[in-house]
Amino acid sequence: MAHDPIQFFNRHTRQVEVERIYGEPFLRWVYGNPLGLLALHALVKRALFSRWYGWRMTRPVSAHRILPFIQEYHLDPAEFADPTHSFKSFNEFFYRRLKPSARPIDPDPRIAVFPADGRHLGIANVSNTEGFYVKGQRLDLGQLLGDPELAREFTGGSLVLSRLCPVDYHRFHFPVAGTAGNPRLLGRWLFSVSPIALRQNLAYLCANKRSLSLIESPDFGRVATLEVGATNVGSWQYTHTPGAPILKGQEKGFFLFGGSLTITLFAPGRVQLADDLLHHSRLHRELYARVGETMATLT
Repeated sequence: MAHDPIQFFNRHTRQVEVERIYGEPFLRWVYGNPLGLLALHALVKRALFSRWYGWRMTRPVSAHRILPFIQEYHLDPAEFADPTHSFKSFNEFFYRRLKPSARPIDPDPRIAVFPADGRHLGIANVSNTEGFYVKGQRLDLGQLLGDPELAREFTGGSLVLSRLCPVDYHRFHFPVAGTAGNPRLLGRWLFSVSPIALRQNLAYLCANKRSLSLIESPDFGRVATLEVGATNVGSWQYTHTPGAPILKGQEKGFFLFGGSLTITLFAPGRVQLADDLLHHSRLHRELYARVGETMATLT
């Protein structure tokens, strides 16, 4: 399984596609080779490694990577809010803004939307996570949230993992309207969140540096959201004001360089996850969808 291709279903093309993984040889060596595992625990999972790589991506010389990256991964510059030549480093390009028209937000107040572009997995009942990502593994909600009382509140609720690849738009948004509380920082390590790594150990999600914040929504109740750091993306920045009213689809913040992941948790009985999300998740296959598209509907 460690060497299997990463497949996902693309909601837009209606096809099963194979992911082109940025840095794939390195990832497979680190998480699938005994010497690589030594390097993982000695260096790669540590913040120093990601800070070093992030520093490289902020240097002006890194800007020469932008055009080849756009061409290799078939990105559409017409979606960018700023012209390609305006980015002074690869990191500036990486957390680029898009034109609002590029990511319309579903206006239906009964719809919760995906918070990020990426590959998504959903589970209707978070208390039954065994095998939903890979056979024989389950997600410990208490460890993930770092709060047993909060974990009890969401026991039996619905969970969505939204995985952002380096090729994706890297700003994340609010899935519902309401009021967002202050974020709380958890964890310290920076394991990869690629399926290459998570197939080996799903508990990396509970060990990684992550930020938890709660949304109080008049329609959806309390919704928990987490931003999860990963190798080469040990930091993120928020662009909203905690405690202020938020709109569905409003920008929450952005990740700096690297792949990353967000998690959305709904309380029990609140939502029905989208049919295609549930269908492909049951097949252990991610669904590719974009910010603003239907993720769940009020029950």
